[in-house]
Amino acid sequence: MPKTALLRPTSDGVAADLMTSLAGLLREWLPRQRWFAGKDRPVTDLALLSMKELSPGCLHLLVYTGHPSHAGLCGVPAPGGAPASGDCYQLLLGVREQLPPRLGRALIGQAHDGPLAGLTVYDALYDARSAQLLLERLRHPGTAGPLRFEADPSVRVPAGLAPRLLDAEQSNSSLVYGDAFILKVFRRIQPGVNPDLEVPGALAGQGCGRVPAPVAWFRTTDPFAATLGVLQPFLPDASDGWTLALGALAAGHGFTAEARELGQATAEVHLALASAFPVGPHDENARTAAAMTERLEAAARCVPSLQPFVPGLRTAFRALLSCDVGPPAQRVHGDLHLGQVLRADREWFVIDFEGEPSRSLSERCGTQSPVRDIAGMLRSFDYAARQRHPWRPEWARRCREAYCAGYAARADWDPREKHGLLRAYETDRAVYEVLYEARHRPDWLPVPMAAIERLAVRGG
Repeated sequence: MPKTALLRPTSDGVAADLMTSLAGLLREWLPRQRWFAGKDRPVTDLALLSMKELSPGCLHLLVYTGHPSHAGLCGVPAPGGAPASGDCYQLLLGVREQLPPRLGRALIGQAHDGPLAGLTVYDALYDARSAQLLLERLRHPGTAGPLRFEADPSVRVPAGLAPRLLDAEQSNSSLVYGDAFILKVFRRIQPGVNPDLEVPGALAGQGCGRVPAPVAWFRTTDPFAATLGVLQPFLPDASDGWTLALGALAAGHGFTAEARELGQATAEVHLALASAFPVGPHDENARTAAAMTERLEAAARCVPSLQPFVPGLRTAFRALLSCDVGPPAQRVHGDLHLGQVLRADREWFVIDFEGEPSRSLSERCGTQSPVRDIAGMLRSFDYAARQRHPWRPEWARRCREAYCAGYAARADWDPREKHGLLRAYETDRAVYEVLYEARHRPDWLPVPMAAIERLAVRGG
């Protein structure tokens, strides 16, 4: 009998023993993953929240990681009911006696203790067998322990689609099947319905063609209800906005026509969101300014280079107290930039509705000013322009102007007329970028810091 037969738990004790085999390996492997949020904090606690063997040698796990002196951002209860102080991650692990060379990149390590002693553990999303298994589960909805596999019955997903794991940097993992469908496997799991399932599904009901509709999805009921992954149509001939913008810069071409059309597409998505979800009152500028100031001060404590600019940046937030309240609050994208839009057949599509991963799920699902999305895209044009040396500020300025003009052509208001709001939201976004780059891509930190200096010193 193969040793992996030991993986089938017959009691909670066997499942708990699994961490004897995995804890040391995961402590080393997790902080190296692009999607792991705790890179700047040591993993002090590691616990198994849920385990299901999908097939012999293929384990689905939800793992709790605790960190010292850090309030949990996602509301995941710690084992034993303690206050939240860490995160929950979804892992699909493969176990073999020997790892073939084609899976070398997936290696996590060899277990020395516990029920997996002597076996090699790896990230099973790299394994075509495990990827095919996930697709088959979604093609035939049903349950597997706490896991629930569900699908839109009106869409047929063919069998035998060849899988490939995308290599792009992102906060989740994505599998493409036969250039027809893409499965986003969420890594950091929070209780509740993930916006990347909820929002595209609601927009599909509105007939909005700018967002690929969910085809199938899976979720868990243990240790809490949460979305684990979403299957959507894949656009094989599409290019993301970031790649297109950099290509235009490299060729010395403007990007204004595309930027204007992107502004129109953004407005159409916002209008559909306002129809699909309840619209709130106008944002309370005093509360918004206070929250932005709090985020600024927290970021400055983590990134010392931000501290000299704090007084100047505060003025952008104080200006909210006397400026136009702007459009009503509504559901928005929450993390809109050039990497979150695709262009295919001369049309723009918007993807990835999870929002900023550092924010709680309740905050990401709440109503916010649509100016926030606009500010995110305007910052993205600046990011793109700064990839060329020398910097092309006029390129970014023309794209920003064209984007806002396109938005105004579809919406009933013009972002350019909301200068105080736009400056505040751009400043808030730049502060978020500084913290993100300092934690994940230090070499990129000069890009948002240049915007910080402009926003703090020149006032816009």
